[in-house]
Amino acid sequence: MVIDLVPSFESLDPRFRQLVFANVHVEKLYTGCRWAEGPAWFAPGRYLVWSDIPNDRMLRWDETDGSVSVFRQPALNTNGHTVDLQGRLVSCEHRGRCVSRTEHDGTRSVLASRFEGKRLNSPNDVVVKSDGSIWFSDPTYGIDSDYEGDAAPSEIGSQRVYRIDAESGAVSRVADGFVQPNGLAFSPDESLLYVSDSGVTHVHDGPRHIRRFRVEADGRSLSGGEVFAECGYGLFDGFRIDMQGNLWASAGDGVHCHAPDGKLIGKIRVPEVVANVCFGGPKLNRLFICATTSLYSVYLNARGAARPSVR
Repeated sequence: MVIDLVPSFESLDPRFRQLVFANVHVEKLYTGCRWAEGPAWFAPGRYLVWSDIPNDRMLRWDETDGSVSVFRQPALNTNGHTVDLQGRLVSCEHRGRCVSRTEHDGTRSVLASRFEGKRLNSPNDVVVKSDGSIWFSDPTYGIDSDYEGDAAPSEIGSQRVYRIDAESGAVSRVADGFVQPNGLAFSPDESLLYVSDSGVTHVHDGPRHIRRFRVEADGRSLSGGEVFAECGYGLFDGFRIDMQGNLWASAGDGVHCHAPDGKLIGKIRVPEVVANVCFGGPKLNRLFICATTSLYSVYLNARGAARPSVR
């Protein structure tokens, strides 16, 4: 006998049922944001940090007691976050127009603010590779208006993906040809980099897809860039990948799960537009979901992809 899934899940392929539990529901952990974004999990402290961009603050949810507190305010309209190999917070700042790092003593260091002498647009999302390099997207959302940053013209004139070298700190361009590059994540073995393009926000019938790039043998350059998946409801923003290579992407009606072959195999239904997700919890099997005004979570029969050993 097959047990029906709860309304939190919609299965579109038998593979999805192996990734979810029939009796598990999506939980709302907090509400009161204007645009929740950029969740990052800190395993040693058992807490989650995320952004509330228009309110210019970062919030902290504590797994030990469920409490929520202000992590930082003002926060320079930070958007996406991640954790580096030393356990430090790496952030994309709209108003700072940079990628920054919060050191262990709480001080802020700017890692990248310019490329070829010109100011970045407004870094959006960020990932750290196993070699310590930092990869980030740079659309214009934070300079398009004063709502999520400071309105300003683009100095670079393009929207791209960049890499910060772990040793030298040098910033290099790794991918372009986007309308508005957004979320990004590596495959479990780091042989692939996925990047979403949410350009439909700026161009009629513009992209609302995720592209897939191959990481070359040098570990720092890309090739390819074909479309991996199209979003059928709303647009793709941030996303994360599990250990089996399934991609869990934000969308207008919740979280879409795409198998490694690109097929949409199921959805997590969320009553608000989703912006970004991350895996957390002691086993990395809890998906945290930033959705417009609220923070949600759901336990899955899948674990977030951990970084492979440095080659």
